[in-house]
Amino acid sequence: MTATAPFPLTWLYVPGDRPHIVAKALCSGADVVVIDLEDAVAPDRKEYARSATTELLSEPPPVPVHVRINAVDSPLAAADLAAVAHRPGLAGLRVPKVTAPEQIVRVALATDPATAWARPGAARAAHALGPGPPLYALLETALAIERAHAIASAHPSLCGVSIGEADLRADLGVRQDSGLDWCRARVVVAARAAGLPPPAQSVHPDIRDLEGLAASCAHGRALGFLGRAAIHPRQLPIIERAYLPTDRELEEAETIIKAATTDRGAQALPDGRFVDAAVVAAARRTLALARRR
Repeated sequence: MTATAPFPLTWLYVPGDRPHIVAKALCSGADVVVIDLEDAVAPDRKEYARSATTELLSEPPPVPVHVRINAVDSPLAAADLAAVAHRPGLAGLRVPKVTAPEQIVRVALATDPATAWARPGAARAAHALGPGPPLYALLETALAIERAHAIASAHPSLCGVSIGEADLRADLGVRQDSGLDWCRARVVVAARAAGLPPPAQSVHPDIRDLEGLAASCAHGRALGFLGRAAIHPRQLPIIERAYLPTDRELEEAETIIKAATTDRGAQALPDGRFVDAAVVAAARRTLALARRR
């Protein structure tokens, strides 16, 4: 399977029933391409989308590819998992409409050949296929937000959580964007508490509103998100620029790391800021992220 690059910042969604668009997305510069078998595909195109995606993933693509399956409890999800879970080009599965940790456990068991020990020849098949794919849960309802930490810590195969804001906004009846900030912060905390990477922001639906996208990314970064999902290539550079450290942030991080090379423990910088282990850890994350440049 294709490994996801460290610190992915851009996740470009494309409909699974449009192979020509998927091909363009693979050359778009996105860190991860997410082939959507769910909301972006009409009911009468689901089978074709699944077939086209299965064929595409027969070989590792040039960038990591995730697949968003259909709603986790639907019959379509089972067919999606059976078709794509162990294709060589799959880097991850995005599991939508998650409301309980048991759903993640069920998907993990269904996609890990090692758990099928009772089937004849299962041990040989498990060795050939390798472990199950990394899973990413999408939290899209009030109930999912309430159970965010339980879901985030449900299974070792789960590598990330994020919010599906369109569905969540409809579920809550939220009219103002700021009405979702409490939910956003809760998921950021749940991911951290479960030892997962910071969540990526949900999509900005207006592909023409690049100024609004930049402002929204700045707000998301302040809340603790890292990177963002996109629905059009023109959004990618805006997202990446918003989440990469600025020159000033990079300079500050280098100053902190330099000060931390001494063995004097916690200390103050010349500008009065206090430096301790937590500040140093944050500075190292900044420098690691800056290497993307």
